[in-house]
Formats: sequence, structure tokens, C-alpha cells
Amino acid sequence: QVHLVETGGGLVQPGGSLRLSCAASGSIRSVSTMGWYRQAPGKQRDLVATITSGGSINYADSVKARFTISRDNAKNTVYLQMNSLNPEDTAVYYCRADDRYGAYWGRGAQVTVSS
Repeated sequence: QVHLVETGGGLVQPGGSLRLSCAASGSIRSVSTMGWYRQAPGKQRDLVATITSGGSINYADSVKARFTISRDNAKNTVYLQMNSLNPEDTAVYYCRADDRYGAYWGRGAQVTVSS
């Protein structure tokens, strides 16, 4: 089992920045890909960004050039730096970790972009 805890959500004005963190604990040695997904009210959960243990990164088109995912393997933590936020980025952001047994999810962090 892998346990994930997200921190760093909150309220920010349009054009502002936030950084999300996701700390992993438990059986983390087999974790390969970690990533961030988001779910806005009434919508499905969508991929935001993923990063493999080797450092390969994938972004959703809607966040490219604005968001940056990074990973500190020594701290078992993945980060999402979000810049130039707009109201369409408002959602609950979930951390996900994959290993050979399946996928694990955090409980989510609310990000609200509003003036």
C-alpha cells in the first residue's frame, strides 16, 4: 500500500501561483509513475501532469508552459508548480502513484482561482 497526502491548495487570484506537494509513504520502493489529476465540479477527473521514476514528464495541453511537475525521490515527494492560474484551473487536485499492483490516490487538495 502507498499512502499519499497532498498539501498546498488554496484560494488565489487570476494570474497568481500556487505549489502543490504530495508526500508518499508506505510501500514506496515499487512506485514508478507519480502524477497530478484534477476534477472540476460536474466534470470527470483529468490528467494534469505525470513524471516517471526516470524523470520522463507528460503534461496536459491546457497546462503546458504554465505548470511544472517535479519529483524528489529522496523525499518521496512530487510537486506541481502552477503559474498564471486562471478560473478554469479551479478544481480538486489529486495526487496519484502507480506501482505494479495498481494505482493509489490522495484525498485531494482544493484549488480555487477567483478574484
